[in-house]
Amino acid sequence: MRNAYSFWILVSIVAVSGFSQGLLLPLIAIIFEQDGLSSSMNGLNAIAIYIGILAVSPFMEAPLRKFGYRPVIIAGGLIVVVALFAFPLWKSFWFWFVLRLLIGIGDNALHFGTQTWITSSSPDKVRGRNISIYGLFFGIGFAVGPLMTSLVKISESLPFILSGGLCLIAWFTLFQLRNEFPESENTQAANQQGLVQRFGSTLKYAWVAFLPPLGYGFLESSLNGSFPIYGLRQDIGVSEVSVLLTSFAIGGIVFQIPLGMLSDKFGRKYTLLTVILLGTICFGAAGFLEAHYVALFICLFVAGMMLGSTFSLGISYMTDLTPRHLLPTGNLLCSITFSLGSLGGPYLSGVFIEELPHVSFFLIMTVIFAGIFITLLVHAIFSRHAVAAQQH
Repeated sequence: MRNAYSFWILVSIVAVSGFSQGLLLPLIAIIFEQDGLSSSMNGLNAIAIYIGILAVSPFMEAPLRKFGYRPVIIAGGLIVVVALFAFPLWKSFWFWFVLRLLIGIGDNALHFGTQTWITSSSPDKVRGRNISIYGLFFGIGFAVGPLMTSLVKISESLPFILSGGLCLIAWFTLFQLRNEFPESENTQAANQQGLVQRFGSTLKYAWVAFLPPLGYGFLESSLNGSFPIYGLRQDIGVSEVSVLLTSFAIGGIVFQIPLGMLSDKFGRKYTLLTVILLGTICFGAAGFLEAHYVALFICLFVAGMMLGSTFSLGISYMTDLTPRHLLPTGNLLCSITFSLGSLGGPYLSGVFIEELPHVSFFLIMTVIFAGIFITLLVHAIFSRHAVAAQQH
């Protein structure tokens, strides 16, 4: 990033992208529910965005290396804008499925470009802070988006038009950016490797850094997609469920930047170990205290404080571990693992709720993040021993 102005343009468009994603999820679910569509078909339509992200991922890196960051981000933003304005044209399950698929493709290009640009150009001493600001702006946009669903009472088309208009305004600001390219050193060697070889090389260096984005994708989609079902079955009211989800989101937003700055000071590895351990304990406590609403609220708020930054911390950790010429591949793998977690979350947690109705929903979160913590801890111990052995 050549200047702060460019950085703020990028995080602003990420915020608008988060707003459109946060709006679409509940908005389309509400519209389809009012039309009598089954919950399973509603859920199928919702995963279209993640299918789009995964489907286009293998093809993202080559245009980024060839054309630079700006054209990829502009192309992604344009796809999102066109798709948002197209929703009011025809209300059809499969038409909207395709539009959400396109939004997944556009968002992937937009986030892949901005994420790689920021990680590649941020100095080591402020990388965690910069990525946490990126995560913060997306989180704020994602949290504000659902508040606009009430506009559907005025007109079913209004929320789509509003979201499309905001994305269009943000899209125009991208033309003020000066295009840059990924690290040129060793780029030719990276280009000579096939996609599978680049994936393999990146995983060899940084496989452990992809576990936090995977876990966060699972957590976010499960909380938003399955916890409301579980909460209603436990006689927690709809408004109370909404407040609980908001408490988790606010905890994540408030602590994004402080945790990013702490990771710059104390290291990504130790920061991740600490927040994942504390977040795991919070979910374990939530399983025992879920009958007490205030205690559950506190547990989820603190869990959000700890785990709400795991995606951005994972990106920063990946950047620390990965050679610069493989950073585009590393950022791509962060998006892929997050999307895989997001796809698997609602299904696996839904099966958990159906098959184990008398077991707390929070047990599955406790087990998953305990597994990630143990893996990170074992990796940290072995890597320390490896370094010590080399020094002797």
